[in-house]
Amino acid sequence: MRTIFGVILLSIAFVVGVSAQDGNPMVGGAAMFKTKNIVENAVNSKDHTTLVAAVKAAGLVETLMGKGPFTVFAPTNAAFDMLPAGTVDTLLKPENKAMLTKVLTYHVVAGSWDSKAIAKMIMKGGGKAELPTVSGGKLWASMDGGDLVLTDEKGGRAVVTIANVRQSNGIIHVINSVLMPE
Repeated sequence: MRTIFGVILLSIAFVVGVSAQDGNPMVGGAAMFKTKNIVENAVNSKDHTTLVAAVKAAGLVETLMGKGPFTVFAPTNAAFDMLPAGTVDTLLKPENKAMLTKVLTYHVVAGSWDSKAIAKMIMKGGGKAELPTVSGGKLWASMDGGDLVLTDEKGGRAVVTIANVRQSNGIIHVINSVLMPE
């Protein structure tokens, strides 16, 4: 069993080495700077314009610019595009602010959890780690081959495509799907 988890840790190390540079990794065509906070970096990523618009509509800008630390699983524009037609427009309406806030905070975990720390939790959990979200929900982290995968409360899955994007107030992991709370 320990050999399998050793392979998982090596896989994560490989993915992290390929996906995120130790300096300023590029996300959405823009450098992400460790000296900037989550919002200051996210607004520069052309792959996260929908997420930034949603954070603004939900009134979460000040929170995500705060001290933290936060771990944000950040869906790309393409991830939002995979939702059923009209979902994003509906969530962005002022009368749906509470639901939008719940969806967005479901992508946030308190603390700064890099892929190495998540891998240790997965190993300790026998192949799965439970992550409590800021919204009060749960995500489950696991490995699928060399991919770090998150599973939401509805059984939806998101793959981390860029890991360990360090910020002054936490860390971002870019994901390829929007996670949905129950």
